[in-house]
Amino acid sequence: MRWWDLERVMELEEELFPEDAWSRGMFWSELAHARGRDATRHYVVAEDGPRLVGYAGLAVVDRTGDVQTIAAARDHWGTGLGARLLTDLLTAATAFECREVLLEVRVDNARAQRLYERFGFEPIGIRKGYYQPGNVDALVMRLADPATATTGAPANGEPGEPTANTASATTTANPAHTANPAHTANPANPATSVQGTETHG
Repeated sequence: MRWWDLERVMELEEELFPEDAWSRGMFWSELAHARGRDATRHYVVAEDGPRLVGYAGLAVVDRTGDVQTIAAARDHWGTGLGARLLTDLLTAATAFECREVLLEVRVDNARAQRLYERFGFEPIGIRKGYYQPGNVDALVMRLADPATATTGAPANGEPGEPTANTASATTTANPAHTANPAHTANPANPATSVQGTETHG
């Protein structure tokens, strides 16, 4: 993700998360720490032709990765785009030599939890009232070693996200490493599913 992507990113952000969308300034802050020797962020966009259909971001502090956001256009839900975006973040976490990766997900979003579990994430705790408005708890999940993560493919024909290589969108990675927004800065929208899950660290 680069500065010239922000107009399209904001359109999708505001569509998917109308109650608690990140501001343009928050994305600028993230991207400001995304490049150069001291980069601590990785942001990526997914495009389908000229259209931006998804984006994701990872923050890194002291060799711990934190999934900041994963989002995709509604007409790309169920295509495997969420898995592709998460795969990209875990590849970046490995390049950053992260020992672990953390994320938060709504306790009532079983579909997203199944996706994360397929990648090897395990639940480690609860953040009470993390998602506002709505006062919904967040399940904190941890992946012990991103370098050994699974592909996220459904096991034994389990329904769900196709594997990453079946997504119709082309993922274009532009490493961007930035400062970490506060955990309560932008909770996820209650109405979204896996690719619409915004997990701001």
